[in-house]
Amino acid sequence: MERIYGGENNFRIESDSIGSKEVPKEAYYGVQTLRAVENFRITGLKIHKEFVRSLAQIKKACAITNAEVGLMDKSIQNAIKIACDEIIDGRFYDEFITDPIQGGAGTSMNMNSNEVIANRATEILGGEKGDYSIVHPNDHVNMGQSTNDVIPTAGKITTLKLLPKAIKELIKLYEALVEKSQEFDEVIKMGRTQMQDAVPIRLGQEFAAYSAVIARDIRRLEHAMESLKIVNMGATAIGTGINADKEYENKIVPNLAKVTGMSLKQSENLVDGTQNVDCFVEISGTIKTCAVSLSKIANDLRLMSSGPRTGFGEINLPPKQNGSSIMPGKVNPVIPEVVSQIAFNIIGNDMTITMAAEAGQLELNAFEPVIFYNLFESIETLTNGLETFTNNCIMGITANKDRCQYLVENSVGIVTALCPHIGYKEAAKIAKTAIKTKEPIREIILKSGLLNEEKLDEVLDTMAMTEPGITTKCLAAN
Repeated sequence: MERIYGGENNFRIESDSIGSKEVPKEAYYGVQTLRAVENFRITGLKIHKEFVRSLAQIKKACAITNAEVGLMDKSIQNAIKIACDEIIDGRFYDEFITDPIQGGAGTSMNMNSNEVIANRATEILGGEKGDYSIVHPNDHVNMGQSTNDVIPTAGKITTLKLLPKAIKELIKLYEALVEKSQEFDEVIKMGRTQMQDAVPIRLGQEFAAYSAVIARDIRRLEHAMESLKIVNMGATAIGTGINADKEYENKIVPNLAKVTGMSLKQSENLVDGTQNVDCFVEISGTIKTCAVSLSKIANDLRLMSSGPRTGFGEINLPPKQNGSSIMPGKVNPVIPEVVSQIAFNIIGNDMTITMAAEAGQLELNAFEPVIFYNLFESIETLTNGLETFTNNCIMGITANKDRCQYLVENSVGIVTALCPHIGYKEAAKIAKTAIKTKEPIREIILKSGLLNEEKLDEVLDTMAMTEPGITTKCLAAN
């Protein structure tokens, strides 16, 4: 929300191309920021703190570059640098009051930054806020820039700051799943396809499969991050570099790389870098893919833990809170549930990002504000969801080994192992008999005399059924 200043005569008059307006005297923002607040009361939220820091890093790098090429007085450069460093350190966040969803391709965000930095730099040089004759928001802070290269670059830098936290949590989840796969390696359970009994599998194998898909998600995210390191600073309005000094254009990205500590590179084609936002579609799609993987795992955990008496009951999820206000003792799978809800939200955000990217016209995409709003939310909810999933669910899962074994032994699915020994047709008859009479497969086989007990023990070895080649070796021996 906007910062409120009160008191009589506590305003200054600022003007822009639209007209004049009262601005709170102690505010570091200015008239263009106030107009944005009036026009865009959309979410009731503020732009992301890391995005504010990214804007300050860009403005600092631009001031350094403009001074290097002889376009900016050293004293102004130093004042701007100090102001930017203060913002990077977390000061003046209350002065960034524009809504994250806004028209104008992010001009309001850019001008909010320009005005706060200009007023703080003016103050550092001994002037008063609003005296833009000392440090001007456009002529000095925005020198050699446009909203159209500043805002997408700030979006990329912010995303590069947020993603490593998500990847760190993904690595923790991966490690926890690997640990569980080892812990559950000897737990035999019934595998299921299309929600029907299939053939035996080890619980550890299922968890190893979960770890494998998470490992792919990690690699996909790391790969997608590389495209975010290509920025269009120096492009100014539409990629032609108008109003930017050629030497500035060559130096701005290397200087920005130093300021941010990131291996940033300038777009080879600045027109392309300004027109297109496909890199955000790519990273959002990658995050969505990860969210889908997580929700699938969460669904499996809810099924395997269902019951506990009348469902599968193969695993126990750690109890985290009462599950009902009316049913005593009920405990719900709340952590997998919230993971799926995060996934649903990320999928919706990805659709918004996709449509916003598609809707760009000609030399600029005007919809980057909503892209960033949704992208940052997706990354942060993914990160937070991963943390609770690992710590409050995965690490505390236990197996009901006896229940798993019981379901395997009483399943018709193990009849598949008989096919190499008695043929598919005979095995199908036995399966139908077992379903009709409720008798165990083992008893039906022994009664039929198709296999003796010793051979049947060998064929119905459930551990052997979970390893490739073992059952076919039995056939060869037969």
